[in-house]
Amino acid sequence: MRLSEIWTYPVKSMIGFTTPSALLGETGIVGDRRWALRDAANGGLRTGKKVSALMQCAATTDGPDSPAARIVLPDGTVTSTDAPDINARLSAVAGFPVHLDGRPAPGSESRRREAPPAGSDPLSEIREVMGRIGSEPLPDFSVFPADVLEFEGPLGGYYDALPLLIMTTSTMRTLSEALPGSVVDVLRFRPSLMIDTDAAPGYPEAGWARGTRLAVGSALLEIEMGCPRCVMPTREVNASIPADREILRYIVRELDQNLGVYARVLRGGTVGVGD
Repeated sequence: MRLSEIWTYPVKSMIGFTTPSALLGETGIVGDRRWALRDAANGGLRTGKKVSALMQCAATTDGPDSPAARIVLPDGTVTSTDAPDINARLSAVAGFPVHLDGRPAPGSESRRREAPPAGSDPLSEIREVMGRIGSEPLPDFSVFPADVLEFEGPLGGYYDALPLLIMTTSTMRTLSEALPGSVVDVLRFRPSLMIDTDAAPGYPEAGWARGTRLAVGSALLEIEMGCPRCVMPTREVNASIPADREILRYIVRELDQNLGVYARVLRGGTVGVGD
């Protein structure tokens, strides 16, 4: 096995970019998910789970210390995270007022999850963001880190559950073969690290038990859990990667809801393609 792709996503839910190497720290890839969108009305985090157009935006930086990210909007317009009108531009994309927010300090109270609106149905909302229909089951949320249930994400980061999402080339190939009518593209699934598993069959990472350790470059990673997939992989990314609900139907039905695995960083270090 060897590392074949390293992905950084400067703005949560937007398309990211690949780099030949990256520095890993406690919160994952340095420079990853430094910004996110918040609802201007109540401060709640807004992601591709509810704002599908975010998945059609792309963000890049010149490096992990870059003071701003370049953003390409769905219509091809180019802007940046430090543009004076960035909030107005992103509000137009979202369809309601939002503002761009930098990564908050660990433990920030502003990141507690919103209380459900009076009269709302929390279960229905969860099923909607997870993309579940009919009798499809929800994931077992009890296996998630405790702070994810209380806050909008792990403290100190804007990632969903754990710092790294790992996938393999075998998984991408096998899923594509299982869904010949679908466009199975990495941009749907947003991994941090893609590992080349050569001709290994099936979904190799699904067999990596919790606690499995991976030495990659000078870093040491530990597998924590599978990645239960939400509605985001069904969204349109661009004209070549259209909306497709069957992808999630298959993952839920045939793969126990998971595609890829979450990992934490036990020892930070530098990783590079080919490691």
